[in-house]
Amino acid sequence: MFIAHLPAGYLAARGAERCGAKHPLLMAACLLGSIAPDFDLLYFYLVDSCRHHHHSYCIHWPVVWLGLLLLSGLWLLWRRGGVAIPAVAFSASGLLHIALDGIVGDIQLFAPWSDEYYALATVPALHKPWWLNFFLHWSMGIELLICVAAIYLFFKNLRKQA
Repeated sequence: MFIAHLPAGYLAARGAERCGAKHPLLMAACLLGSIAPDFDLLYFYLVDSCRHHHHSYCIHWPVVWLGLLLLSGLWLLWRRGGVAIPAVAFSASGLLHIALDGIVGDIQLFAPWSDEYYALATVPALHKPWWLNFFLHWSMGIELLICVAAIYLFFKNLRKQA
């Protein structure tokens, strides 16, 4: 995924609101969670000098986000609201990020117990520069659909508020 993580977070927040979740930080938590796994790009470029695929860092492991979701979910059950709501939203959006990356992005599904990467589809290296392969792949259609849906809901919500 290149362009759809933030719009997917927006859609997740709108979905949570439709399901009755209410908290002033809900939208911010979903948006932040939807891009949080890519914070490893700072380390990837500034420290690691691109030596390892950034999906190999623990912040891209599904078990991390599942664990955060489990802990925040238990917290929500215990506290029955408060900041546990955005904590669940943040964790769920981070897990959504990992799921979207798994379409064509090679995710270590069973890390830390296995170093094997999994993806639903492979993007063949046919074009240069490398990113053009992703933009010309069918998976970009999924990203565009997510973006269009988010833009549609955003403007629909603006009209309601006006």
